[in-house]
Amino acid sequence: MNSQSPNDHARVIPLRPQEPAPEPREPLWRDLLGDVLRKQRLAQERTLKEVAETARISLPYLSEIERGRKEASSEVLGAAARALGLDLGGLLTLVQTEFTRRQAAPNTHRGMCLAA
Repeated sequence: MNSQSPNDHARVIPLRPQEPAPEPREPLWRDLLGDVLRKQRLAQERTLKEVAETARISLPYLSEIERGRKEASSEVLGAAARALGLDLGGLLTLVQTEFTRRQAAPNTHRGMCLAA
């Protein structure tokens, strides 16, 4: 009979050292802008259709701007801003504030942790 326990043959394989987290990417202009437009519209409890009609922008195009899928011209952005009761400068200020807020937010998701 063998007097060794099954654990005597177990090997421990060290986890590889954790690599430093990559630098966080700066947010894209179109994503920031879209988020600000959407927040402003929702704060006013307005539909995408209402704002698109007021701004004289097609609803699908405004939707794509809000989702950060399209880069809009300054004319389109001005129309969207006016439809929300803002001027272009006010819209730019809100986007800059959102950019600053995101840059200041700590990056808390640095990887995966598994436990057994």
